[in-house]
Amino acid sequence: MTATARDLAAATPATRDRYVDLLRVASLGTVVLGHWLMAAVAGDGIGNLLALVPPLQVLTWGLQIMPVFFFVGGFAHALSYRSLARRADGPVYAAFLRARLQRLLRPTLVFVVVWTALALAVQLAGLDGGRLTGAALRLVTQPLWFIGIYLAMVAFTPPLLKLHERHGWAAFAALAGAAALVDVLRFALDVPYVEFLNFAFVWLAVHQLGFLRADGRITRPAALAAAGLAGAVLLVAAGPYPLSMVGMPGEKVSNMAPPTLALLCHGLWLVGAVQLLARPATAWLERPRVWRRVVAANGVAMTAFLWHLTAMLGVYAAQLALGLALPEPASAAWWAQVPPRILLAALVTALLVACFRRFEAPVAAAPTPGNGPVAALGITLGLLGILGLSMTGLGGILEGHSATLIALPLTAPAAIGMAVAGALLVDRSGSARRVRLRG
Repeated sequence: MTATARDLAAATPATRDRYVDLLRVASLGTVVLGHWLMAAVAGDGIGNLLALVPPLQVLTWGLQIMPVFFFVGGFAHALSYRSLARRADGPVYAAFLRARLQRLLRPTLVFVVVWTALALAVQLAGLDGGRLTGAALRLVTQPLWFIGIYLAMVAFTPPLLKLHERHGWAAFAALAGAAALVDVLRFALDVPYVEFLNFAFVWLAVHQLGFLRADGRITRPAALAAAGLAGAVLLVAAGPYPLSMVGMPGEKVSNMAPPTLALLCHGLWLVGAVQLLARPATAWLERPRVWRRVVAANGVAMTAFLWHLTAMLGVYAAQLALGLALPEPASAAWWAQVPPRILLAALVTALLVACFRRFEAPVAAAPTPGNGPVAALGITLGLLGILGLSMTGLGGILEGHSATLIALPLTAPAAIGMAVAGALLVDRSGSARRVRLRG
């Protein structure tokens, strides 16, 4: 069965929250633009513009919009799980995981397979010794951290949704309080490894806000935005938290890895801010042409996210191959090249999307009960593998290069194996009937 973006837009039910779809596309698009701006390639390697020009780090308070994506994820997961529960007899955990992860894992694994083949070819040809090549092989998998965290959010949706239905805002407050306690233990008492708990507490608290939106319980967005912004400003000004809301090379403390209470406050103000825009944006989305574009963009958003750094690296590689000068990052000449470089990266991304978009095509599955423990094991392996690969990169893939995921040393081949095995287990956890939908 096939359907175009125009067909899907025309068939949109009146009850659909179109603003959530816009937020999903806009948040991923903002992340892509931020990465393109931050990548500062010079003859001796790949740097970070925000580290070279520290005053620009204040821009991350607008460009670090990933909390909005996780907030939207909470909204979508609540609706999806409740819909499956209404239509199915018995437990629906496995069916829920399959339904939420198929459009995420398939394009991700294709990306990993293609880049692994490229990394092997580069190493076998002896071309991986250059600083630019080595940096590219490390850099290209770094955005996968977000997919690993998203997998964890999907896995925890059923129990946390029940907690939300019973306690509402108190469930969010408990997660936020746990995140604050972790930072106290980390910074005041120097408890080792405790900071890694905030990968769960901070992001799950933001995710919990999506549940609250699904039930119409965010009734004072201005107060939420003000409280979050005030908290973030106070923590950065008076505490051990850096200004940047993304990680900076060489930083002793990062707000991102592991996440901090300051990043949670940042997420609160972003959620409040986007909620304030909901009414005018929803009216704008009623325009057929606007809505068709949002539907079309949603159909390829994950593919574009996965391949956007590949596109930017390709633009820089072409510039080097043509013998064109690479200006000193942050110089006047470098800034002059930013607009055409971003335009070219967008065009290359569009070509890559055209090649790989079919792997993001949605799959409709009957809500069969399935095997919950197998699905849970699969998603655990998947998230650990993808998080591990985001840390190891693909450089030196044949040399046993490893990185430490919390306390677990992991090589890239092991991480890839875990991700593939996890995806297979989730897919095999039930016998859902599938119909491919193309947009």
